Amino acid sequence: MSSAPVKNWQQSWEQTHGSPEKKKQVKVKIHKKRWVTTGEKILYTLFSGVMVVGLYFTVSFSNTTDSLNRDLQSLEQNVDKQQEINSNLEYKVEELSNPDRILDIAKDNGLKIQNAEVKQATKISN
Repeated sequence: MSSAPVKNWQQSWEQTHGSPEKKKQVKVKIHKKRWVTTGEKILYTLFSGVMVVGLYFTVSFSNTTDSLNRDLQSLEQNVDKQQEINSNLEYKVEELSNPDRILDIAKDNGLKIQNAEVKQATKISN
């Protein structure tokens, strides 16, 4: 005997009356565990923000310090140049105030010096 008619009958019976063996399936929602929680996201965001602000202020401070150092070096160079000019002028003052030179100029202009000693005048500080 063949089982084909029995299978057909069984399938038609299950379609019309429902399968007594089948139970209703309830769908269960499975929440996947997230890799990073919401609280951790907030903490990471705050930490990142603080780091960005800190790095910004560090770079800003470094830039300001560099600018001040460049200005300071420029001023030091100006001071060195001025000190060199001052020392050259002091040397010229000493050279021009030489008593022999003064006597030569006086003789050229017709002044007569009679038995006098010419001494270099010095500054007297109070």
